[in-house]
This record gives sequence, structure tokens and C-alpha cells, in this order.
Amino acid sequence: MSAAADRPLAGKDVVVTGADGFIGSHLVERLLDEGARVRAFCVYNSNGSLGWLDGLPRERRAALDVRLGDIRDAGFVRAAVAGADVVFHLAALIAIPYSYQAPVSFVETNVVGTLNVLEAVRDGAAGLMINTSTSEVYGTPQTVPIREDHPLRGQSPYSASKIAADKMCEAYALSFGTPVRTLRPFNTFGPRQSARAVIPTILSQLLVGAEEVHLGSLSPRRDFTYVSDTVEGFVAMAASDLEPGATVHLGTGRAVSIGELFEACCRVTGSRAVARQDPQRVRPAGSEVEVLLSDPSLAAASLGWKPTVSLEDGLARVAAWLQGRVDPDRAALYHR
Repeated sequence: MSAAADRPLAGKDVVVTGADGFIGSHLVERLLDEGARVRAFCVYNSNGSLGWLDGLPRERRAALDVRLGDIRDAGFVRAAVAGADVVFHLAALIAIPYSYQAPVSFVETNVVGTLNVLEAVRDGAAGLMINTSTSEVYGTPQTVPIREDHPLRGQSPYSASKIAADKMCEAYALSFGTPVRTLRPFNTFGPRQSARAVIPTILSQLLVGAEEVHLGSLSPRRDFTYVSDTVEGFVAMAASDLEPGATVHLGTGRAVSIGELFEACCRVTGSRAVARQDPQRVRPAGSEVEVLLSDPSLAAASLGWKPTVSLEDGLARVAAWLQGRVDPDRAALYHR
């Protein structure tokens, strides 16, 4: 295989929206390794923080073209993506519990923000858009494993906003031929993930010696994909020759219950803690998604993508990363 095939984005001008976040920051690093010219679109804040990118070595940060702005501002978005060969669109509000409290924010950020990127790409400001979806758009599935053609069901304001964003991408592809493809990761986990997500919630409490760990429902099953595998899927999606409007999801084809996940985390940390269900973390009855289990065959066939990091290895990596980073005074609050 040629060097160009190994590094399909080398020398390309690439924008990552949501570059300051969990997956976005890992993608930025991967693109720098690739040899791409990376424009990091981070949410504006008064102290100029770049989120997780603040932790990059100085020389890596110096290689970035940083844009602090707001995905809801159409003019800023257009200027930020102008001239890009590829726009990886990851900027989004993602916290499901918060979406029950502030649904308008999710529509403005996830739907209108995606529309702003689509409009810029449609008008030729950028060459290709990779839209980031979520497995939550399937809701509790009618059949498992889930394939990309499974019906979509909005069981939370968050998932509804992502369905709307995905459908806008589909509409722009069909109506205008806009070069947009949608990547739909299942539950990505790894270093830098918010402490409110289930895996860092569990591990953080175990690492500070908690005897009881407070969680939501223990029965839902999820398909967990390690972040480096998800990032490889983004690169493969951008390098593919898929048609506008194509959707591919990334998952391992293995699902575990939250209870089983807890037990795996205990094994990784050597803990004998017990899990307690916390009513504050239980979703409304009609909103709980009981299982998300992928059929990863399309990603393998169309992208040449397969996961390489097992759940157990990934949990060990996250636990090692969290060591020394967990605040014992806050660990008990992570479940709230």
C-alpha cells in the first residue's frame, strides 16, 4: 500500500468542529499525525480555553489553526470552514439528562448548528462534510443487531435533535447533492470523556475507594467502542468514495448491560464495591433505550473498518488515565 493510501488526508485542509471535546480532541491529534492542516473550531469562552486541546504539547498546539466561536452563528461557521477540503462536524450538546431540562438549546446547537455547516458546504465553502450522529437515534430497537436502515425513534430531546440533524444532512444530499456523509458511532468511551458518562462515573468512584457506586438502571445494554477506533472510522469515512447522504455506523457487535459493565470495571480496579440504582439517574420510563447493539458489517465492507480495542482493554486504559486525575471530594458527585 502506498504512503498516500496510508495517509489519505495528508496535506489536506481539515476543519474539526467540537475540536475541544472528547472525541474531537482525539480526532485532532490523529489528523495532525496524518499530516493534515487542522483548523480546530472550539466553542468561544471568555478565558480562551481550548478544552482538552489545552493539554497538547506546545508544538502540537502551535500547529493548529484555532477558531473560537459558536456553531449557531452561520456567518462565523462559514468563515471558519472556508477553503477546507473536509469538515468533520462534531460540535453538539450531548448530555441526555440535560436535554430534558433545556431542549431548545439542543435544537439550536445540534439542528441549527448542523444546518449552518450544511449551508456552507452546499455553497462550496468546503469540499466534504462528515456529520456525526449517535446510536441513540435508533431508540429501543425493533430488531437486533441494528443495521443502518433501522427506523429512527426519538426517545429523548437529545436523540430527537440528532435525528433532525441527520435528516437535514439526508435532505441536503438528496435535494442539492451536497457532499455530506453521516457517521454514526455507538457508545464511544476513552480518556477525556465527561465524568458524567457511565464508564468514567463508575471508574472514578471505584478509584477513590467507594464501597457503593450510584448508577441509573443496570439493565440497559450498550455497544461500547474505544475512542481510537471511533477516530479511525472518521478518517476512513472521509477517505471513502461513498455517495452523498450515505450513513455508516461504528460498533463492535457486542453489547453488555450496565450491571455487567460495572462488574468489568470492578475487575479492572480490583474493587469489591456494589452498584446502587439512583433514581436521579434513571431516565423517564418511555425514554429509556433498552439495548443498542450494532451490526458492524457495513463499516467493514465500505470503510475497511473494524474495532481493534476490546472493552476490557479499553477500560484498563481509561482507569490508568484516570489515576491521579480524580478529585476524591468530587468523585461522589459524578453520578448526579
